[in-house]
Amino acid sequence: MPYLHNPASLLFLHQPLPWRHSGIPAAHLRPGRAQVSPSGALVRVTPLPVAQAVCAFKRLRGGSCFSTCRFLLSFLCCFSGACVGTGWLGLGTAAPTSPMSALGRSSMRRSNSLGEIDEGLYSRQLYVLGHEAMQRLAKTAVLVSGMKGLGVEIAKNIILAGVKSVTVHDLGNAQWSDLSSQFFLSESDVGRNRAVASQQHLAELNSYVPVTAYTRELSESFLAAFQVVVLSNSPLEEQLRVSDICHARSIRFILADTKGLAGQLFCDFGENFVVDEPSEAEPVCAYVQHISQGTPGVVTCRDGQGHGHGFADGDFVTFSDVEGMSQLNGCKPRAIHVLDEFMLEIGDTAFFAPYQHGGVITQVKVPQLHSYEPLSAALAKPKIKAMDDRGCSLHLAFRALHAFAAEMGQLPRPRAQADAERLLELARGLTAHQELLDEGLVRTFAHVSAGELSPMAALLGGLAAQEVLKAASGKFLPLEQWLYFDALECLPKQGTTLLTEESCAPRGSRYDGQIAVFGADFQERLGRQKYFVVGAGAIGCELLKNFAMIGLAAGKGGSITVTDMDTIERSNLSRQLLFRPRDVGKLKSETAAAAVRRMNPMTRVTAQPHHVGPDTETLYGDDFFTALDGVANALDSMQARAYVDGRCIRYLKPLLDSGTEGTKGHVQVIVPYLTQPFGSYVDLTESAVPLCTLRHFPSTIEHTLQWARDEFDGLFKVPAENVNKYLEDPAFLEGQWTTQDLEGLRSSLQEKPRSWQDCVCWARQHWESLYRHAILNLLHAFPPSHETSPGVPFWAAPKRCPRPLEFDCDNSTHMEYIMTAASLFAQMHRLQVPRDWAAARETLRAMAVPPFQPEVGVRIPVTEEEMEEAPAGVDEEQLAALRQELAERRWALLEGGCGSTHRMEPIHFEKDDDSNSHVDFIMAASNLRAANYGIAPADWHKSKRVAGRIVPAIATTTAAVAGLACLELYKLVWGHQDLGSYRNSFLQLAEPLLTRFQPLTPPATYKYGQETWSCWHRVEVPGIGAHGEELSLQELLDQLQLMGSERPVLGLALTCPIPDAPPALQGVHGLPVRTVLCGVTILYASFWAKQKREAQLARRLMQLVGGPPGGAWQPPRILVLDLVCEDQQDDDVLPPVHVRLPCG
Repeated sequence: MPYLHNPASLLFLHQPLPWRHSGIPAAHLRPGRAQVSPSGALVRVTPLPVAQAVCAFKRLRGGSCFSTCRFLLSFLCCFSGACVGTGWLGLGTAAPTSPMSALGRSSMRRSNSLGEIDEGLYSRQLYVLGHEAMQRLAKTAVLVSGMKGLGVEIAKNIILAGVKSVTVHDLGNAQWSDLSSQFFLSESDVGRNRAVASQQHLAELNSYVPVTAYTRELSESFLAAFQVVVLSNSPLEEQLRVSDICHARSIRFILADTKGLAGQLFCDFGENFVVDEPSEAEPVCAYVQHISQGTPGVVTCRDGQGHGHGFADGDFVTFSDVEGMSQLNGCKPRAIHVLDEFMLEIGDTAFFAPYQHGGVITQVKVPQLHSYEPLSAALAKPKIKAMDDRGCSLHLAFRALHAFAAEMGQLPRPRAQADAERLLELARGLTAHQELLDEGLVRTFAHVSAGELSPMAALLGGLAAQEVLKAASGKFLPLEQWLYFDALECLPKQGTTLLTEESCAPRGSRYDGQIAVFGADFQERLGRQKYFVVGAGAIGCELLKNFAMIGLAAGKGGSITVTDMDTIERSNLSRQLLFRPRDVGKLKSETAAAAVRRMNPMTRVTAQPHHVGPDTETLYGDDFFTALDGVANALDSMQARAYVDGRCIRYLKPLLDSGTEGTKGHVQVIVPYLTQPFGSYVDLTESAVPLCTLRHFPSTIEHTLQWARDEFDGLFKVPAENVNKYLEDPAFLEGQWTTQDLEGLRSSLQEKPRSWQDCVCWARQHWESLYRHAILNLLHAFPPSHETSPGVPFWAAPKRCPRPLEFDCDNSTHMEYIMTAASLFAQMHRLQVPRDWAAARETLRAMAVPPFQPEVGVRIPVTEEEMEEAPAGVDEEQLAALRQELAERRWALLEGGCGSTHRMEPIHFEKDDDSNSHVDFIMAASNLRAANYGIAPADWHKSKRVAGRIVPAIATTTAAVAGLACLELYKLVWGHQDLGSYRNSFLQLAEPLLTRFQPLTPPATYKYGQETWSCWHRVEVPGIGAHGEELSLQELLDQLQLMGSERPVLGLALTCPIPDAPPALQGVHGLPVRTVLCGVTILYASFWAKQKREAQLARRLMQLVGGPPGGAWQPPRILVLDLVCEDQQDDDVLPPVHVRLPCG
């Protein structure tokens, strides 16, 4: 994720950065990286030094790696002599005394048959967790105690994820203050038990997950029925009691709580918890350049782009395709020591054969063993990130809050100074290190601790729910053990708004929980907001839910507009809480709007079914954007997000941009004049694989999958589209076609099949061309022994020397290609034929395939530069002859009434219909090409993900990201003008890692001489005169302080609303205007003749930019002009001129 620019700008990390391996022999470890257990066989994880952790964070791939648990188990048996257990920890049994037992259970739960997964429902989540982890979730019963806002968020997320069952527990009844964050409670539920009132709503989220409400005390016998127990909103005495029971019974225990703008999270997964798959990222791999013989051996390697290898010290690796030192191929995972970005040590290679060439080194991910302390011990000696002052102070503040509640029978009253001082006194009594206690933080915490905020519940609910999934599945690194978070910077800046006991007192309102933090006046301000939500997918639903809870646009004059052109699919239901099975096929925007109105009937939300782009600027134009207070992006496409960002820059509107991928997420707040725009953080163009790599030199399965995806369109979509256009449009042949294009069109017309056998023959011939003849041609041009220069082999990493395939009717992949290709070919030609495997085999065995003939004079490009070189001259005579032949053929077809019979059906790739054979074809085509190049094949799921460009998604990340975005919304509504108040955020729940950092100031976009301005600056001019009439161009130039008879001169005066704006913006410069442009239209040019200049200057602005004659045209309200001046240097770009035109 490219959103963190400067690690030094991190404000705080709430959790230790990536953790490393365990379960590795002590001999393989280096000082400072691990702690060996007494047996010498197991190693406890220890944190990396901060510098290394920051480097690891930059790589964003986590700490260590998966591997087969089999290797670790057999290895540990050798060292300890222990016997691996085969039992799974039953409910209520005591925790094992040996770490070996824990590893044994982990292995067994993998191998158990745990039932099928509904892939249509969980498709996006499967790409985050995988099948095995999902199956383990389906065996896990979870108890969530406390059904206020945080508890219902946790329950919602784990129900959507698909655990076995959820029991919700609460002894209390709903209060008015609960409604500010508990989205499944309504005003009619006040006085009802919170668990009972929420149960039915939660049960509707996922039909596979039974949800039960429980309203009695939590007894030990009752707790024994669960594998994971979560407490929220519980007194300390209850937390300690339940924690002790869970720790003794090896039940995973999670504690979560939010108080106003602060939250805490605690995990105890027992003394021997095995993390089977610590990292979310794909294993790192690199290409070997050399391996030395020695103790230790040194490997020189690089990645596929020639950069450094990308491994971290302590990673485990294995090898493949090494020639010479073949003992390394398929070796057991070896621990490495990184020497530099290209070299690393791999242990003893002294007695191996000398290295010759080739080879791939691949990271292997191994399980880790973690040990946790119970809450009673962790309270006194908490494991908090580096025990920083803020985390320590919050830990003491939460402990003091429990003592205060026990003493006073209530939480501190909002803004009650006496209560805050008493809480501070209690906090002081909990530590001997008074210097570590941030007293100002504790006082502020006391002032807001009675509050209930939906964004805080969403954030902590997402984090806590992900820890539940880790506890249930053994996937990803759990929290060790405390996480503290606060967003006290959301409060009004000192000296701007005075919050008092009176302004924060309860009012019998659904917003009482929020009023306790921000006051009643701020609540009214929230209600008046006008916001635009672009996208109603997973993030959009979470944002709308939070908006409804906080009362955004729920007052007089407020409005929310949500737009999304997509309809609801079944795969949306596992991560988009506003949709239900009955909604499949309906518009997302309309369904989401109706759902949030049910959550808060006062929310003024309007749904629209449009996308936002240049072609909808008549809908979302000047009037629409000018009326807004802000925009929230909930889009997948980088290009769409950049477009919305551009509109916000044009209209000076703040933007909340959010995105997720798997367990990673980000939030960027964009504030006019204060922060960088969206496009400053990301490269909006996807990094494309060079065409020469895809066509001739693939080295990864991703390359072959992309090649197969292109093959799909090239075989079954583009030819059909071209044939149909050729038949429909007489001018089609006059286009800019190459000889190859027209020959392809002729072939498509000649290939029309008449039977299933014809389709099979076509597929077989195509198989032979791709997987045999093309490879033989490549080897003919570049034999295996070919050298680029003396002693330098051509087929050196990352290039893989291919081998041709021999077709085999008994090979399942070969036959899958034939059957899917033949079926799709028949469908494209609108031929209704049965998919007959027996007939296909009979046809294939009877076929005679033409022998290979090397292509003569064909040059195969090796580099991207060679690919881009100009092609050889076109044979115009041949091209003309082809056009003539095809024109005559078209005339004959149409005259003979055969045009309709030759029409074809273009097949558009559809990833979400598993019955259409699209992914089946791509998997077979890709795996055959992988076999050509010695690349490990991909399974169906990976093929679908890569070919369909599916973004992995899970509800936990979405909830957390939406919570972080809404915390920034509070600051925007306050109108904070201090950059230090805002936070951009990055989270990676798999680590777990959460960073928040101050946004960067906007870079210079415009320049004149030595003065610069950002993208937010412009010259604003009214487009009407003193008497209300529209200005002419000459009058506009006068308004801009333009003077001179022959040549206008611009007196540029810019102002900025930010108090500490650079003084350079106040200067005035005499700049001779050369050109005035509106978009690409020239409105004035100094090189025109005098008569033309004068005529143009006399015209009214709307006459200059009017729409097309006779066409419908909506006049703009803001006219954006660009000025070019005589004295500008090549790199000078002046800010635009914004002219406000009269309405109507």
